[in-house]
Amino acid sequence: MEAENEIRREKYVADISSIREAEVRIKSFIHKTPVLSSESLNAASGRQLFFKCECFQKGGAFKFRGACNAVFSLDNDEAAKGVVTHSSGNHAAALSLAAKLRGIPAYIVIPNGAPKCKVESVMRYGGQVIWSEATMQSRESVASKVLQETCAVLVHPYNDGRIISGQGTISLEFLEQAPQIDTLIVPISGGGLISGVALAAKSINPAIRVLAAEPMGADDAARSKAAGRIITLPETNTVADGLRAFLGDFTWPIVRDLVDDIITVEDNEIIEAMKLCYEILKVVVEPSGAIGLAAVLSDSFKNNPALKNCSNIGIILSGGNVDLGKLWDSYRK
Repeated sequence: MEAENEIRREKYVADISSIREAEVRIKSFIHKTPVLSSESLNAASGRQLFFKCECFQKGGAFKFRGACNAVFSLDNDEAAKGVVTHSSGNHAAALSLAAKLRGIPAYIVIPNGAPKCKVESVMRYGGQVIWSEATMQSRESVASKVLQETCAVLVHPYNDGRIISGQGTISLEFLEQAPQIDTLIVPISGGGLISGVALAAKSINPAIRVLAAEPMGADDAARSKAAGRIITLPETNTVADGLRAFLGDFTWPIVRDLVDDIITVEDNEIIEAMKLCYEILKVVVEPSGAIGLAAVLSDSFKNNPALKNCSNIGIILSGGNVDLGKLWDSYRK
């Protein structure tokens, strides 16, 4: 019992106050994204589903919220030196756009093999691309070198209180748009999105359930929850390129304490959910963005007695940056 009390008293790097401050800071820059529903998908799931379309956010993904909050949190002296990050895509584009809006440089370390559409977005928004190898060690090493050369400010893709606070603004909007929601299903990778969403949602409604959706081929978060400590994997293998990162020391305590369960799904389930988003919702989503729908349609969700009372489910469609060349090629196979 004492250990549980200690967990409840733990101070996280973000809270409802920092999230509400972020909301005020970024409100004039972001889109308030719509919420969609579908009777066909309600019937398929046996629940009432509400889709928060962050695929319509500036930059094509939720990442712009956190990046915008981080960039506009900097004082003028810090901002003048610019910002640095390492990212395989959506955060890179989001930080480039936020920096452009503030008129400061953005130095973006991108691993070889990153989706072409996401690299092109970085360049379109004026980010300066610096290439690295695909390993996290290489990404971090190159970013460290850029930091030394530029004295710019590092904005980590997820392990940063400013990022977490920005992402948490999704909950403020979502629960205002659909207050009947009793469960949220959120993609999980490094944990920045779900940390912000959980902190805000559980401050507004302590009874709400927050569930993570994770690819089976990158299930480090599920393993971490089971082990009670951060687990990393020697490699990941999933079509969801945005869900291959590992939890950080700032995101892990929030995931550990506030995420109620993690649902893992196979890649074929993600692809099928992506197809349903296109065909039924008429919304372009990337694999990482479709995983919440995949989770709610999975047998592991439907057959879990602990989740039978999840009636009104909010699903975050986290992004829509799809490499269309690869998508068309997959249709031709």
